[in-house]
Amino acid sequence: MVFYFKARPDAGDYTIFMGLDKFENEELIKYGFPEDVWFHVDKMSSAHVYLRLHKGQGFDDISEGVLEDCAQLVKANSIQGNKVNNVDVVYTPWSNLKKTASMDVGQVGFHNSKMVRTIRVEKRVNDIINRLNKTKVEKTPDLRAEREAVNAAERAERKQHLREKKKREDIERLEKERQADMRSYKGLMVTDKMTSNKDIASSNKSLQELEDDFM
Repeated sequence: MVFYFKARPDAGDYTIFMGLDKFENEELIKYGFPEDVWFHVDKMSSAHVYLRLHKGQGFDDISEGVLEDCAQLVKANSIQGNKVNNVDVVYTPWSNLKKTASMDVGQVGFHNSKMVRTIRVEKRVNDIINRLNKTKVEKTPDLRAEREAVNAAERAERKQHLREKKKREDIERLEKERQADMRSYKGLMVTDKMTSNKDIASSNKSLQELEDDFM
């Protein structure tokens, strides 16, 4: 089971989601999207909350309002973190999550600690949590199939870009060849380099003249 929420409307169309338990968290870790950003309460047990950005965006593009929504949702879904103030929430791109065979189910590390950021949540804001809960939708998605569909679409897009690139290169090559042919043809047709039949006739001696020279 995965729970989906909508971030504040004035920030744009952004989806926030989290797994029901550590097993769903494991699937979300495995089949995440490049646009996903992962949130978790620092040094405490909590839900793994994800924000799906728009294609082409990075986690530097997260607005303060959406960041607050995600942080509040993480805090509210931490048994310990929900009871205390001044909780730190860490977040990082999904691609920075590291999973090794020795880790427990749902446990993750980071490839690069410099890509992990922290936001301080002073206290729970019920207005934010209530607004998010009103948008809550429960689904049982096939995360693997969704990821494979995205991979297939990305492969098709790359192939299309390669075809278009090759087409442009072929057109440019043919144009360069045409221009080269034109320059070559013009060079052959330069007047002062051309020899007319009259010039040939005037420069060649007749057979009789050659015989006379020999005599």
